[in-house]
Amino acid sequence: MRISTVKEIKTKEARVGITPAGVAVLVHDGHDVFVERDAGTGAGFSNEEYEQAGAKLVDQAQAWANAELLVKVKEPTAEEYGFLRADLTLFTYLHLAADRLLTEALLDAKTLGIAYETVQDRTGLPLLTPMSEIAGRLAAHAAATYLTAAEGGPGRLLGGSPGVAPCRVVVIGGGIVGTQAALLALGMQAEVTVLDTSATRIRELDNLLDGRARVLMSDPTTLARELSLADVVIGAVLVPGKAAPKVVSRSDLALLADGALLIDVAIDQGGAFETSRPTTYAEPIYEVDGVRHYCVANMPGAVPQTSTRALTNATFPYLRRLANLGPERAVAEDPALALGVNTRGGAIIHAGVAEAFPDLPHDLI
Repeated sequence: MRISTVKEIKTKEARVGITPAGVAVLVHDGHDVFVERDAGTGAGFSNEEYEQAGAKLVDQAQAWANAELLVKVKEPTAEEYGFLRADLTLFTYLHLAADRLLTEALLDAKTLGIAYETVQDRTGLPLLTPMSEIAGRLAAHAAATYLTAAEGGPGRLLGGSPGVAPCRVVVIGGGIVGTQAALLALGMQAEVTVLDTSATRIRELDNLLDGRARVLMSDPTTLARELSLADVVIGAVLVPGKAAPKVVSRSDLALLADGALLIDVAIDQGGAFETSRPTTYAEPIYEVDGVRHYCVANMPGAVPQTSTRALTNATFPYLRRLANLGPERAVAEDPALALGVNTRGGAIIHAGVAEAFPDLPHDLI
């Protein structure tokens, strides 16, 4: 099979879909691997390392044109839509429920789109988990950074100081992102509250966090009270494949104290706050009604060396299966990969995406 990976072109995005070690395995398996020049530079991999592993270095257009299976990290941007075609399998994060234009482009091209974030096995979401872990930790880093006066914040230290109270961090959603955000914020000595709607998860978090954080059942009254006390609110809600639910409305912003910061880690899936819109590391912050929002849509891209290794550790076994069996057979034989299929033959295959765009063609199994 002809397999390609390309240089990511989103702002401040330097992760790469295949490492040189992965290339070497694929070449050993008998595949041709094409790597866009400089695709791995930001993640710590040189062109020479890819060549030594057996890859052929090509330009962007050649990488797309040569590929039967194209592996990325982030969803294609508008300038890449023209490379999509019917005989291509695309394996990457897609987040289609929040992106009508990309969904339409994949349908128009009849591309087989397999999304990392909806591959699901008995352990959960194995290809989303490593980036969720990193994004959660980075959310706590962002909180500490953007509370400082140097970054336009109110000038507060997340963990306070002897005799000075720490900041209050409210995490909405107790999944992987929320758990990691809470753990790191606690490590920086913040006062942390986690809200969730699952009684089972609340009990798990209460044990995991060992009484160091308040773990509360989320309801409108509790949410309103916690928002009024918060210095930082981290949106960490997820419904696999679907648009994120809006858990904080614009009217809720009036509850927040002066200098409060909203961090929306769910922005890839449309955002957990009504007032969220995607930002980049070039311009991460904006204000609505005097409340600062941080909504960077590729948070793990800030640490591409760590993120690339963590991501490819998870994705490579699936990539190898797609390559060795062929996409159609791999999907037919692997239920986890089957759940990753979002588009095929000009139709939406995933129920969460179909729910977001009921007017677009779908073929739900």
